Amino acid sequence: MREGPDLTSEPREGSTEQVISHVRTLIVGGRLKPGDRLPAERDLAVQIGVSRPTVRAGLRALAAMGVVVSRHGSGTYIPSGPPKLGSAPLGFLAALHGFTREEMYEARRLLEVGAAGLAAERAAPEQIAVMAEEVANLFSAMNDPQAFLVHDIDFHRSVAAASRNPIIAAVMEMISSLYYERRRETAARATQRNLRDAAEMHRRVYQAIRAGSADAARAAMSEHLTQSSSHQAQEVLDGNGAALPTGANGAQNPRRDPPRLARARSAQGVRARPRR
Repeated sequence: MREGPDLTSEPREGSTEQVISHVRTLIVGGRLKPGDRLPAERDLAVQIGVSRPTVRAGLRALAAMGVVVSRHGSGTYIPSGPPKLGSAPLGFLAALHGFTREEMYEARRLLEVGAAGLAAERAAPEQIAVMAEEVANLFSAMNDPQAFLVHDIDFHRSVAAASRNPIIAAVMEMISSLYYERRRETAARATQRNLRDAAEMHRRVYQAIRAGSADAARAAMSEHLTQSSSHQAQEVLDGNGAALPTGANGAQNPRRDPPRLARARSAQGVRARPRR
């Protein structure tokens, strides 16, 4: 089954792949840069030799990939600023395969611990200032778990941006969106102590980055994510009566850990079915 346009093969005549290939050629050749406006649909149709509906279909495909953005009444543009990856594909995979909380934090540790080290080495003064502001916002929002969650995610985004690696920043944006969708379901059950601990850990990460200590920044980020995973596990326990692995939509995922499921059923007075 074809999953998307193949940018490495010769595009079919009159196809959306021709539109995608043409725009890619303009970008690679330096004729289109971030912030630039694409030619009008009719001009693109003439340049490429396809119909305007085919141009529109190609532009929709490019928009889905995050390559272009349409502005009503203005035209189609190459996005300016840091690259972004949509979280929808990752969200579908999470729902399909039942990503667990542990897997989410494992992936975040692999990505964010390294990003914190790079940020300590590369962060600009204005990026340090953004982190400081988010740490202050975290301490101010401890009575509002949902607002705290937003500032929590924004802090991690600021660290990824300060790594000065656009790939890390783009992947972090995608993971942050998925994490927010999962985390907001349990955020209201966060205790004041857990929120205070989290705010303190964010401050330690910030202080290490501000001091330019890559080792300390990596250690603080690793400790923070380990602690955060433990706190969220308790929130799930408080909400469900049993700390079951959960998918991105909060649904139980029994196939991941059958022994754990059996223990949870026993705790809830549900007898596990005998194996046949």
